[in-house]
Amino acid sequence: MAEQGDDSQKTEDPTQKRLDEALKRGDVAKSQEVNTWFIIAGGTLAVASFSGGVSLNLAATLRGLLEHSYQLRVDGVGLIQLGDELGRAVVSAVAIPIVVLMLAALGGNLIQHRLVWSFESLQPKFSRVSPAAGFKRLFSMQALANLTKGLIKIIVVGAVMTVLMWPDRTKIQNLAWTDVGAVLPLTRTLAVKLLGAVVAMLAVVAAGDYLFQYRQWHERQKMSLQELKEEFKQSEGDPAIRGKIKQMRQGRMRKRMMAAVPKATVVITNPTHYAIALQYERGMEAPICVAKGVDATALKIREVAGKHSVPIVENPPLARALHATVEVDAAIPVEHYKAVAEVIGYVMRLRRTVARR
Repeated sequence: MAEQGDDSQKTEDPTQKRLDEALKRGDVAKSQEVNTWFIIAGGTLAVASFSGGVSLNLAATLRGLLEHSYQLRVDGVGLIQLGDELGRAVVSAVAIPIVVLMLAALGGNLIQHRLVWSFESLQPKFSRVSPAAGFKRLFSMQALANLTKGLIKIIVVGAVMTVLMWPDRTKIQNLAWTDVGAVLPLTRTLAVKLLGAVVAMLAVVAAGDYLFQYRQWHERQKMSLQELKEEFKQSEGDPAIRGKIKQMRQGRMRKRMMAAVPKATVVITNPTHYAIALQYERGMEAPICVAKGVDATALKIREVAGKHSVPIVENPPLARALHATVEVDAAIPVEHYKAVAEVIGYVMRLRRTVARR
């Protein structure tokens, strides 16, 4: 019941990290029916394309053995040589069909998922020998699906065989009295006909089974909200720790800004909510923002500026605009050059007036 409860809580789609971990474990969406279809299709291709050549090669080899049987040595060494020759003849005759079947089996896996190397599935697990786990698997949705697939295949293949073979039932009955030379061509024709129909029927079964297996696999990979939170903590860090780090960074930046305020040329304010400290010296392309802030930070900037006799100019529109568009240690945007130049010009004139006095 606890496992069912846990499964019922897994309502969230899996993350890419969860899918990558499943792939490393060898847990992929895989339909055995797709593999079966590829192997049968490969076998059908081999029978249709190579059975004639294979039968001719083997027939030529056997005919030669029969025609020269009186010349064959049957002692120990001769018998070994005869076995080697027969083995090579058989292997060379069936090599291409075997390669076709191997490629079909490999293609049946690669078309479903990329190549996976995982030894986790080979490790011993108690659930494989547990009677309770075995009983659960026996009456699971997967077992019901396998039973349904088996029944569908038996019915479909049986019906296809009956429909296709029924018109040729007389030929099949007379095979026992048919000339040996005509048996193989007839058998090949009937086999290709039957296998082609079976491949067409099983294609539907394989497609449906793959969709079912993919859905089952996707459901297994789903995550609960708690698992999502844990994964987020592992990948992004604990939110509390990240918040603490953010506070420390803000604190260091605030100290650095306050240390730069005495070097500022002017502080532009709004007059209580915003404060922007700008530094400008001859030769600079544009004034640079050395500090900015709102509310408490703005109050502190004004306080430090007052202690170090840095001019404070109230210009609410300009203060809000600069706060929104310029970063600390960056030059002001071009669109604010004129307004800032007027403010700095005013400050410069004010300094010259004070100096004359």
